Amino acid sequence: MKKLLVLMAVAFVDMIGLMIVFPLMPLYATRLHATPSLIGFLAASFPVAQLAASPVWGRLSDRHGRRPVLLVGLAASTVAYVIFGFAGTLWQLFVSRFVQGLGGGTTGVAQAYVADTMAPKERAKALGWLSAATSLGVIIGPALGSFARRAGEAAPGLVAAGLCLINFAFAWRWLPESRVQHPAATGPQAPRPLRPVSQAVWEVLRHPLRPLALTIIIYAVAMLAYNATPPVFALYLSQRFGITEQNIGYFFLVFGGVGVVMRLWVVGPVNDRLGELRTMRVGAVLYALGYVLIPRASSVPLFLIFQTLLPLGTALLFPANSALVSHHADRHEFGLMLGVQQALRGVSSVIAPILAGFAYQFYGPRVPFYGAAGVIALALLLTGLVREPAPIPTAPQPAKFS
Repeated sequence: MKKLLVLMAVAFVDMIGLMIVFPLMPLYATRLHATPSLIGFLAASFPVAQLAASPVWGRLSDRHGRRPVLLVGLAASTVAYVIFGFAGTLWQLFVSRFVQGLGGGTTGVAQAYVADTMAPKERAKALGWLSAATSLGVIIGPALGSFARRAGEAAPGLVAAGLCLINFAFAWRWLPESRVQHPAATGPQAPRPLRPVSQAVWEVLRHPLRPLALTIIIYAVAMLAYNATPPVFALYLSQRFGITEQNIGYFFLVFGGVGVVMRLWVVGPVNDRLGELRTMRVGAVLYALGYVLIPRASSVPLFLIFQTLLPLGTALLFPANSALVSHHADRHEFGLMLGVQQALRGVSSVIAPILAGFAYQFYGPRVPFYGAAGVIALALLLTGLVREPAPIPTAPQPAKFS
């Protein structure tokens, strides 16, 4: 639990840095004369880097430990935010976004850290807590970014870089290694050699109906929707309600606030009552409903009410899904398989913002949201093919005689 709390603190500050700059990126790009479709490509540059980095980080963390990989990710993020702070051209924004993606490729490593630390039946709850920490960063980061913007264009990036540097020092001092090195064993009990990353990815794609592969694919499909709307979210609010750089960050308060409440006090009890699979299905229903209703909001208050359905859905959907992945994966491959999950998320994250940008520009501002609802409906249908993992056997209790 102590390790988990430290990891949550690191994830919290890291997300603050990311969310300081994230809502501002589309508006900065618009000021540099970028079209919505080009902003889609800008958003996609993050997951392109994440796609390349995630399975490699996961593989390295299985071999060398989670801690050093997480530290490298924090260092990359610091560099990215400095570039963002001084970016005066579109290509510099692209470079900043790409380097952020390299640092963000350690998400699967953080999830593997949780899998190392917590008992199997506690993983969904622990992953919910980790998501709560990041959601709390989603609350503070955008508001801090909008506030920092009042001090100048470079201020948000420099504030994010400073926080990330402090976070690196904290993690260096307080974040312990979670992966236990077991004594070498031989025979049937010896762990299998670590597989190449490409082989693990190919196995998921070649056998998509196997329990582990199907669970990862559902995550990737749902991430199509999750990553489609952010690059056009700020554009939609600006066009529909006149929102600017100075107040766009405050809209993320709703998403982050509801997400924190859900992950801290709701995800665990719901998962205990329903199990990971049904929790994932309930989350998908709420998530799709939010995307259907958001474009129909005629005022800012109504928009905010409909927006709450999105964090309700993601809080139930994604931690339960990652917990299922950890249940189906071999223990010595937690990092690898969660890295594969993040790699396929990267594929979704590359495709989705590009399609959303084109849809927004050529078919209308509402189309990306309705498309996201359809994608979540597909993910919900795929959950019908998933089965709950077999219960983990408990040690036999000694017989009692009376």
